[in-house]
Amino acid sequence: MREQIPVTVLSGALGAGKTTTLNHLLTADHGHNIAVVVNDMGEVNIDAEHIEQQSALSQTDEEIIELSNGCICCRLRGDMLESVEQLAAKREFDYLLIESSGISEPIPVAQTFTLGIDDLPYDPTEDYRLDTMVSVVDAHAMYEGFNSGQSLTTGEVEGGTDRVPEEVLMDQIEFCDVLLLNKCDLVPDGDLDEIEAVLRRLQPRAKIIRTEFGETDPKDILDTERFDFDEAQQSAGWKHELKHEHHHDPAEEHGVESFVFRATRPFHPERFAQLLRNLPSEIIRAKGFFWSAGREDVAMGLDKAGQSVRAGPGGQWVATLPPEQQQLYLERVPNLREEWDETWGDRSHELVFIGREYGPEALEEWLEDCLLTDAEMEEDWDSYPDPFGTDTQRELVLADD
Repeated sequence: MREQIPVTVLSGALGAGKTTTLNHLLTADHGHNIAVVVNDMGEVNIDAEHIEQQSALSQTDEEIIELSNGCICCRLRGDMLESVEQLAAKREFDYLLIESSGISEPIPVAQTFTLGIDDLPYDPTEDYRLDTMVSVVDAHAMYEGFNSGQSLTTGEVEGGTDRVPEEVLMDQIEFCDVLLLNKCDLVPDGDLDEIEAVLRRLQPRAKIIRTEFGETDPKDILDTERFDFDEAQQSAGWKHELKHEHHHDPAEEHGVESFVFRATRPFHPERFAQLLRNLPSEIIRAKGFFWSAGREDVAMGLDKAGQSVRAGPGGQWVATLPPEQQQLYLERVPNLREEWDETWGDRSHELVFIGREYGPEALEEWLEDCLLTDAEMEEDWDSYPDPFGTDTQRELVLADD
């Protein structure tokens, strides 16, 4: 087997500074001969043209591959594989750098270089080794979002997709090895400390580096050998919180708090929907599953990223599986048997909230008020209006009033 070529994937929301960071890398003295794959959502790949105009790349032996009108996490994965296969055949470089579009989800891209794609003949793991997942975060956009309660990202959704940029931003933060906190020159130092504290809670294992104009030491993102797929998948802050037994913790550095809510009585759907519509803007991340009265057939999911809140059908309770499958699952997860209710099985709530000085105690009380009362437990739950939709295949969307 030939020596594998290391790969760094550069992700980040629109306007965060990925291309500026890439330009800096390509003109820095790092000792590598880099090939670059640039992914842009437009019909014309503006990023690739900008890189060639602003860097010395077009005057060197290094090579740019342009992928346009799609994102490499989905429809262009085949095109990306074809391109990196052609590059590997030439072997005229020793490092591959991929700049993904602002809406590319990092996990599918990582899977491509660690697992390949089953229905395609080329296996990239024969030639490549994923070295580092890097996410560029716009410090100024987060600062403005914290102060105004608006979006934590800049720019608009690309290519007509319905994927919400803040959701992708959370994906990029929660699945990475290195976080570049860019545009730090536009944010006061005290606020930078708070933003960094939030990022550390959202992604405990990543190395966080403050940058201005995308300038960073190439050693921080090239040849780091920091990528570990299993560890990266489990590194999101909300997953970390669910593994711990504490109910909620006191305010830590810069008032960044987390809170885990668990209960085994269903939510009244209208009261909980009202809570979700009025969650404090200080809550930056919320994730988990819940039981909505009248929807015993399906586990409902919650996903709050910045100011975007989505809730709806998200999975299946073990209690709804056929008895044989239930038994197999209970044997594999013995802890679940200890919490199993004879009537309702595993139906319950497990929700994580991460934010800045939002008052977990008040939120806990509000959530408890959403639980059915003793009298409501005896009512016909099917008569309750359902604000969460019925399509288990669609993305989670909280319906409007």
